[in-house]
Amino acid sequence: MSYFFSRTQITWNRNHCLAVAFVALVCALQLPNEALAHSKGMYQTQAEAEKRAKELGCKGTHQNNGLWMPCSGESMLHKELRQE
Repeated sequence: MSYFFSRTQITWNRNHCLAVAFVALVCALQLPNEALAHSKGMYQTQAEAEKRAKELGCKGTHQNNGLWMPCSGESMLHKELRQE
């Protein structure tokens, strides 16, 4: 088994890594609003999520990965966020 790489292989690997990083950055910048809503709409306590639900005009709360989110479900939350 050889651990030596030719100059061409190293250059290709470096360029390949840069291309993959660029594509990942572009994809991250084009996330839909629904994906961004998660980072803005997640709360440590149910009370905080209930307060935000009242501000949005929806009722209830729900949990997602151990954090609380306003509205009874994600579809309702996204609907209210689009109207905001």
